[in-house]
Amino acid sequence: MPNIKSAIKRTKIIEKKTLRNNMIKSEYRTAIKKFEAAIEAGNAEEAQKLYSEATKQVDMACSKGVIVKNTAARKKSTMSKKLNSMN
Repeated sequence: MPNIKSAIKRTKIIEKKTLRNNMIKSEYRTAIKKFEAAIEAGNAEEAQKLYSEATKQVDMACSKGVIVKNTAARKKSTMSKKLNSMN
């Protein structure tokens, strides 16, 4: 436990940021899982709708700094490949 006042403040800020980052990370992972479930079920219309939602969540995570730009691009690329192979 920190004794210095500024260090105590920093630990509070780090805890808040960690919670926010985990929330954003959870949202985009859930969106990707829902998209992949629709692909497995063979539902093209639902997959198309969930694809746009998942890419939106991935872009948001990237803009917030939770994931790196190349990681976001890679995830969107693999999702689009799955969607295109289905159609």
